[in-house]
Parts: sequence; C-alpha cells; structure tokens
Amino acid sequence: MKSLKNLLYKRKETKKISLTDKDIFYIFNRVIKEEFGNVGASKLRADYFKNGTIFIKLTSSAWASELFMNRNTIIKKINKELGEGAIKEIKLK
Repeated sequence: MKSLKNLLYKRKETKKISLTDKDIFYIFNRVIKEEFGNVGASKLRADYFKNGTIFIKLTSSAWASELFMNRNTIIKKINKELGEGAIKEIKLK
C-alpha cells in the first residue's frame, strides 16, 4: 500500500503551471522596459508564442539587431520569472 506522502510528492512533481500568451507577453514587455526603456517597449511587440518560442514584431532593423544581440540575456530574465525552460528561443519578424 502506498503512503499518502509518496502520492502527494508524485502529484507535486507532475504539476505544471499553465502559462497563457498574456502572461508571457506581460513579462516580455516588463523585461524589455527594464533593458531598453519605454522607447524599446514601444518598438518591440510580442506577436505570438508557440512551443517555447516567442515571435517579436519590430519597427526597424536597428531594433532587430539590438534584440538579436541581447536575446540570451532577455531569455534568461524571462525564464527567471516564469520558470526555467518557459522560453527557449526568440524569433524576429
């Protein structure tokens, strides 16, 4: 017979947090404001999220270059807030 403690522990392990696009976009915008200020937040918009990849709409190639160079830092900051592995990649549009 299994103990209640073991059953609860296994249930706790398998529990995953369901994140919506709104949650991810909110954290993305907050990180962008922190990194690039209000100007950066107005120029970079999260378009959609699928399978760990967040797709970003940009207004210029200069912002695309800036985001591309800082993408690993941004991914780390987002994953720090949402949980490791929530965001795997940033793609630019």
